[in-house]
Amino acid sequence: MKGKKELGFFEAYKQDPLKADLDILGRTTDESRRGFLKKSSLLAFAAIVGANVPFASNYPSGLIPAALAAVDENFKIEGKNGLVYHNDKPITAETPPQFFDSDFVKPEHFFVRNNGLMPDLKDLDAKNWKLVIDGESCLNPTTFSIEDLKKKFKHHTYALTVECGGNGRGEVIPATSGTQWGVGAVACGRWTGVRLKDVLQSCGIKDDAVYVGYEGIDIPLDGDASKKPISRGIPIKKALQEETLIAWAYEGVDIPYINGYPLRLVAGGFPGSVCGKWLTKLSVRNIVHDGPKMSDSYKIPAQPVAPGAKVSKDTKMKIIESMPVKSVISHPVTNSKFNLGDTLEVRGKAWAGELEVKEMEVSIDFGETWQKATVSKPVNRLAWQSWKASVKFPDKGYYEVWARATDTNGKKQPMVLPAWNPKGYLNNSCHRVAVYVG
Repeated sequence: MKGKKELGFFEAYKQDPLKADLDILGRTTDESRRGFLKKSSLLAFAAIVGANVPFASNYPSGLIPAALAAVDENFKIEGKNGLVYHNDKPITAETPPQFFDSDFVKPEHFFVRNNGLMPDLKDLDAKNWKLVIDGESCLNPTTFSIEDLKKKFKHHTYALTVECGGNGRGEVIPATSGTQWGVGAVACGRWTGVRLKDVLQSCGIKDDAVYVGYEGIDIPLDGDASKKPISRGIPIKKALQEETLIAWAYEGVDIPYINGYPLRLVAGGFPGSVCGKWLTKLSVRNIVHDGPKMSDSYKIPAQPVAPGAKVSKDTKMKIIESMPVKSVISHPVTNSKFNLGDTLEVRGKAWAGELEVKEMEVSIDFGETWQKATVSKPVNRLAWQSWKASVKFPDKGYYEVWARATDTNGKKQPMVLPAWNPKGYLNNSCHRVAVYVG
């Protein structure tokens, strides 16, 4: 830790943000970059960011400066570029916010989240691929090839938002285990395939159907191919929505290998874990699906619990379904520099699970005041929405641009995770970027 201090805090933080000595900010080292900035540390705050902080007195005590929260660590995954690496077993990597500036996320920029080992590429033969439809509540179990699906059912293309349930976990306080995502475990793009409901209805659905579970051919981390690393599902009501697809293409090309080629279930607005990759089976169940990762993952306490509390096995939990309202700033990137007097156009994307975003706001004074942004309508239900605003800065110094979305039910993004849970799910706190004005 000595060497880190000799480097200077900012340099050390950029080199190793999860281990840098954060005592200067009045935090303990085990709180990492999530920890609390004390009001008494405002002078240190200004010294660290290297600039005057015009609205420093408004800065909340529960946040680290956005200038220090960004982590720039790229690595190489075949078929991807520019992603930020988290783990290699299983592979997880997120999309930097600037790649959200286009209307849709390109295939090479789609985030990576796997629960097990990817199947070998040689085992992914689209021409001979089989999809089984079965289950207690399926009247006529049927096996389809991809060619069967393409010939027998109408093709549909929808822009659908897919977000990991743990997106934003890296800023949850107190910290929880799991991939420490920033804001980039989300993507929206145009998926092409057939409606799940058309396929299920062709097989016949019994009146007692309550869930549809999926299976793929990914392998558990221990290499035991006889088991499944994940097999989750969706309520029958979600399965029968117009936009729920069995998809073979993303943005006009084959789904990327690492994202589920050659066939994937896509249920926009729900957590990405329900969108089964390398899809080989869909089971119409008369019970809530009971596959791996259904009993103890992607659930939150049914009633609020204290931050950091140990949750017992007897605690009533509920399955995550519609994702909460959220937004991201795609321009400018954090730590950008601008001249005093410049008008800055702030842009980004916003989404709200099964709902729409009805309002966007931005703040440059740490949330003391907010100004309206313009927000577009989604191209179709469950697609994210573009937004933009113009801001001017009153003086030279360090600023943060904050963004806040409101959904059609009137729920706004909070500044911190509103309901802490032991796995750090559903963090929809406001995205912030640092800006230097000179």
